[in-house]
Amino acid sequence: MKVYFQDLTVHSSKRFELIDITWKVEEAVAASGIRNGLCLVYAPHATAAIIANEHESGLLYDLLAKVRELFPEGAGYRHDRIDDNAHAHLASAFLASSRIFPVRDGRLVRGTWQNILLVEADGPRTRRVVVEVLGES
Repeated sequence: MKVYFQDLTVHSSKRFELIDITWKVEEAVAASGIRNGLCLVYAPHATAAIIANEHESGLLYDLLAKVRELFPEGAGYRHDRIDDNAHAHLASAFLASSRIFPVRDGRLVRGTWQNILLVEADGPRTRRVVVEVLGES
């Protein structure tokens, strides 16, 4: 079995933001040379998450609105006494910091309307996203 790693750099410009990283992940899968296997997309951060959903402006707005509704800033969280970003930690914990996708015939398998999005909940920041592709060449 072959294993390939690539670190992506993603820059956010807002406190809350959804950033489409699909094409960067697809490039990493292609560069891996792996024909069949799995692709892990992982954000090693406690205040960001990875989701898979449609990249449509209305839906992106709705997704961010729901994250803000579920995890509002300044809601009296105990962690805010330390660094005022408990909402972002909660969003990351509940949304998850990784997703796994199949790789078939050298391509990422995803639904027609399914893109890979970094959820920024404590920006603006520069984030690292780890892409690990493993399988057979």
